[in-house]
Amino acid sequence: MGLLIGSFLNVVIWRLPRGESVVAPPSHCPSCDTEIAAFDNVPVVSWLVLRGRCRRCGSGISIRYPLVELASAGLWVAMALRFGAAWELPAYLALVSALLALSLIDFDTFLLPDKIVYPLSAAMVVLFALPALLDDAGGDYLRAVLGGLAAFAFFLTVHLIAPRGMGFGDVKLSFSLGVALGWLSWGSVFLGLFLGFLLGAVIGVALIATKVKTRRDHVPFGPFLAAGTVIAILVGQPLLDLYLGG
Repeated sequence: MGLLIGSFLNVVIWRLPRGESVVAPPSHCPSCDTEIAAFDNVPVVSWLVLRGRCRRCGSGISIRYPLVELASAGLWVAMALRFGAAWELPAYLALVSALLALSLIDFDTFLLPDKIVYPLSAAMVVLFALPALLDDAGGDYLRAVLGGLAAFAFFLTVHLIAPRGMGFGDVKLSFSLGVALGWLSWGSVFLGLFLGFLLGAVIGVALIATKVKTRRDHVPFGPFLAAGTVIAILVGQPLLDLYLGG
C-alpha cells in the first residue's frame, strides 16, 4: 500500500504545483504525452524494467519516481511497526504521506500548497477522533488539539517577528504537526519542532559552508519540519528519556 500511495504522490508532486488535476487525465509521459499503460505503471518494478526510460519515446524518467515510492513504503512500514494495529495508525499514515509530498513540493517550488495543508489539518482532527472515541482517549485528543494550537501560535509569532525567515505556509502546516505530536505527549511536541529547527540550522550552515547556498538564498523549511516530526514520532520517547535521564 505504501508503494501504491507513493505512486500517487508522484502525480501530486508533479501536477499540483502546475495547477493540474491529480485524477485526470491518466498518467502520461511528459515528453511525448503518451498515456502510460497499466503494466508500465507498477511502482518501482516498471522503472527498473524500462531502465528509467519511456517505452515509446525513450525520454528519461527521473529516478525520483521510484525513490518516492520506496520512501512512501518505508514510512508506512515504519509507522506500522511503531503503532501496530492501533486506531491512530491511519492518522499517522495520512500524515507521513502528506509530509512526503509537501517536502518535495517545497523543495521544488518553496511553497506548501493549501490544497494539501488544509485537508491534512482536517484529517488530523477527524482521524485522531477515532481512537479518542474507540479507546476512550479523550485526554490524549484534547492534548493533541492543544498541541496543534500551541504549535500554530508559536510559528505565527515567529512569522510576525521575522516574516522572511518563516513563511506562512510553515505556520499553517505547524497545526497538523502539533496535533500528531501532541497525541503522543507535550514532550514530543517540543522535540519534533526543536528537531525541525535544529536540522534546518545545521544543514543550512553546511550548505553555506560548502558554498552550495549563500546567506541570501532561501532554503525550504518544510522538509526539515517534516523530518523532525517523523523522527520524534518514531524515536522521540527514547530521546526524551535519554535527555531527562530516565
